[in-house]
Amino acid sequence: MSTSTARVSTAISVGIKRQVVERTAQVIYTTFPKMSVAQEGSRKYFAIFLTTAGSLGFLALLAINTLLAQDAFTLSNLKIEAKMVADQRDAINREIDAKSAPNSLANAATKLGMKPSESPIFLNLQPSEVSNG
Repeated sequence: MSTSTARVSTAISVGIKRQVVERTAQVIYTTFPKMSVAQEGSRKYFAIFLTTAGSLGFLALLAINTLLAQDAFTLSNLKIEAKMVADQRDAINREIDAKSAPNSLANAATKLGMKPSESPIFLNLQPSEVSNG
C-alpha cells in the first residue's frame, strides 16, 4: 500500500508541477506579446545601426589618439631642438668670453701692429677743488 500511495503522491506532484509550468508560460506569453516579422526586422536594423555607430565612434577615438601621439612626438622633437640651440648659444658665449679675455685682446692687437702705450694717461673723474680767492 505504501508504494501505491507513493505513486499517487508522485502523480499528484507531477500534475501540480505541470500546472505551475503551464500557468507560468501563460503569464510570460501575456506579459511579452509575440513579435511580428516587422518588429524582428526593426530590431535587426537597430542592432546594425548600433554596431555601425559603435564602430565609427571607435575609429574616431583611434584617429584622435593617433593625432595626440603625433603631437607628443612633435613636442619631443622640439624639446631636443631647443636643447641643441641652447648648447650652441652656450658654445658661442664661451667663444666670445675667450676672445674678449685681456690676453687674447692683447695678442690680437699685437698681430694688427698695435703697440702698448709707453706713457699712459688716465682720466680723472674726481672733481677737482678750485680755490677761489
